[in-house]
Formats: sequence, structure tokens, C-alpha cells
Amino acid sequence: MPVLVFVLSLIVMWLSVQGGAFIRRLRSTPEEDRDDLGLVTNASLTLLALIIGFSFSMAVSRYDQRKNYEEEEANAIGTEYVRADLLPPADAAKVHNLLGQYLDQRILFYTVRDLTRLQQIDKDTAQLQNDMWSVVQHAGAAQPTPVLALVVSGMNDVLNRQGYTQAAWWNRIPTGAWTLMAALAICCSVLIGYGAHRRETLLFTVLPFVVSVAFFLIADIDSPRRGVIRVAPQNLTSLSQSLPRQQ
Repeated sequence: MPVLVFVLSLIVMWLSVQGGAFIRRLRSTPEEDRDDLGLVTNASLTLLALIIGFSFSMAVSRYDQRKNYEEEEANAIGTEYVRADLLPPADAAKVHNLLGQYLDQRILFYTVRDLTRLQQIDKDTAQLQNDMWSVVQHAGAAQPTPVLALVVSGMNDVLNRQGYTQAAWWNRIPTGAWTLMAALAICCSVLIGYGAHRRETLLFTVLPFVVSVAFFLIADIDSPRRGVIRVAPQNLTSLSQSLPRQQ
């Protein structure tokens, strides 16, 4: 969870700074080595800033991708709802009803956080997909015309967009990137504590706090369900409100 990432990173980095200061008390740095220490510290901080910047960019790009797929999914469902009118009346009514139920499930996918409910939503979504495809497949096989092929193609887009959305929600920052950031942050904290002239200073909390905030923001954006910053199903909700529902 993003809050847990913030708390753990703040504690670990603060302890690392204190550890660096404690090492300096045991073995002081010769004056001729202080320039080299400053060079290493600055280089490490620069590398940490670059890694954080790249990771933040990765998180934002994935967030934008989830937003774009939500919009594309709403467009695909809305288009197929209109194309369903090309089906025979009985089949059109079935597809309209199924698409309405499917749309409700897709909205729940974005808003529900409980894992048990999400598993049920995934099952219901898969069942509705099978039912919708069965209807358009039967109609297309009965009358293989270009018009009905358009309906079948539209249903295929609906199913594909759901798969793209799910893949985007699974696409997270790799564990290796988090490990590298954590290792660099700890090393930088130790170097700062080791290079400080005094052991007790409020400045020791600045780097741990700033980096912890950066880690929290990256983790929050990269967490589709548990973060504060989440993708809201605005387009799906707007579509649901605009579609005439079967009574």
C-alpha cells in the first residue's frame, strides 16, 4: 500500500542516516578525503533523482494508459449498443439488455476494492461476454451479411477493450526498479549521515522525508485500486446514464 511504502521508507532512510553518522563517530573521515566523499554523495544523489524521475514517468504513463482504455471501452460499448439495432428485433433486445448489465459490471470493476467482490465481478463479466458473443455469433451465422458482420466486429471490439484494460491494470512498475530505488536511497542516506559534521541535526530528516514522499506518490499512482489517485469510470458512468435501459 502507498501509505505503508511512505512509512517504511521514512523509517528505513532515517535509520540509515543515523547509521552513517554512527559510522563516522567510529571512524572519522580524513580532511583530504572529504572532497572525494562529497563527490560520491552528489553523484549518488543525482543517480537517485534520475531513477525516481524515470519511475515517476513510468507510473504516470501507466495511469494515462488506464484512463485511455477506460475511454476506449466506453466508446466500444456505446458503439455496439447502437449497432445492435441492426440485429433482428429479438436478438437486438437481448444484446441491449446484456450490454446494460455488462456496463454495470465494468463500472464496478473501477470502483470496487474488495477482492472477494472483484472475483465475482470478473466471473459475471466473463459470463456476460460469453452470452453477448453467443447472441451475435448465432445471428451472424444465420444471416452472414456485411451488416451483421459489422455488429460482430463491434462486439469483438468490446471484448478486446476489456482485455486491454485488464492488462493495463496488471502493468505495474517492476520489482527490480523498486529494489534499485530503495538501495540507492539507503546508500545516499548513509553517505549523508557519514559526511555530516554533527550527528544530531534536523537536516537529517529532510532527505528521508522528501524521498519518502516521492516513493509514496509513485506507489500511489502505480496502485490502481489502493491509491488515492485512481482512474474514475467517468466515461462509462456517463454512457450508463445516457443509454435507454430495458424494463
